[in-house]
Amino acid sequence: MYGWIFRHLPGPLWLRIITAIALLLVVIYALMEYAFPHFEQYSPFNTDVTIDQVH
Repeated sequence: MYGWIFRHLPGPLWLRIITAIALLLVVIYALMEYAFPHFEQYSPFNTDVTIDQVH
């Protein structure tokens, strides 16, 4: 699938590499901002742990 995407990007090799990196960053940003917070409530690691400070 990644090869298919890379082959269909326009331009010379250096431009395709830059475009592929930009697309990867956009996907990571979208996951971090929208997808992961939505599914956080279903995570088994979602523990609200507080540590009391001893004075």
